Amino acid sequence: MTGPQRNDAWSGMGVGWAITSTLLGGMLAWGAVGYLADRLIGTPHVFTGVGFVLGAAGGIYVVYLKYGRGDGDGEGT
Repeated sequence: MTGPQRNDAWSGMGVGWAITSTLLGGMLAWGAVGYLADRLIGTPHVFTGVGFVLGAAGGIYVVYLKYGRGDGDGEGT
């Protein structure tokens, strides 16, 4: 057996986990930066929400750059 085939049901599992972890990682990292900014400035969770939104947008952009751009052949990778 040489490895997973393209029509294998589990072949896209790694890509799915990579996309999920990229999105969650961006949200958690920028949400933490926003939380720290809130703590330093003394605002009630204003920058935490902004950090989560910026992290989600950045995560979506990174996923698009890595997996979403096609070469014009109709495929996403």
